[in-house]
Amino acid sequence: MNRVIRRLTFPAGQRLEVVFGDLTQEPVEAIVNAANAQLLHGGGVAGIISQRGGPRVQAESNAWVRRHGPVPFDHPAYTTAGELPYRCIIHAVGPVWGEGEEDAKLASAVRGTLSLADQLRLSSLALPAISTGIFGFPKERAARVLFQAVADYFEAQPASTLRQVRLTLVDMPTVEIFMNEFEKWEKRRESRTESGV
Repeated sequence: MNRVIRRLTFPAGQRLEVVFGDLTQEPVEAIVNAANAQLLHGGGVAGIISQRGGPRVQAESNAWVRRHGPVPFDHPAYTTAGELPYRCIIHAVGPVWGEGEEDAKLASAVRGTLSLADQLRLSSLALPAISTGIFGFPKERAARVLFQAVADYFEAQPASTLRQVRLTLVDMPTVEIFMNEFEKWEKRRESRTESGV
């Protein structure tokens, strides 16, 4: 059973939630796959989503790449969810650690994902800790980038159709890292608000 560990509500009522559990069991309209640019869903989160969604997910992903080319950081792809109970799967490509400008690329992937969710008129979305698996992005740093990217988007788009973003983490060590960073990040936000920055 998935469990909300922490919730932050923004002034326009949108919510960012940190969740411990299985991404493919989330009670949302769509989930986000941590993909590679060719949408080859072999391992990690992508492999699990592809397996549970059935062969249609990979077939539609292949068709997307044939039609549009490799998926860039700032413009995720999307497919149906196959056998999973979602309106769609958004395939977001995060950076591989060590390739340069990783923070900017990860933030771009998150912004692109949220923007696409708005275009698709989604109200709720669950995403994993993009790039922190086989792509090697340090989890502490990724947490800060992910939290800030969601906050920036919600604050810039108060009329967004997207009302709930759930950051879904599959193991407790990762939850602990993200919660530690969440506490620090929230304190920095509060101090900036109090100082009028």
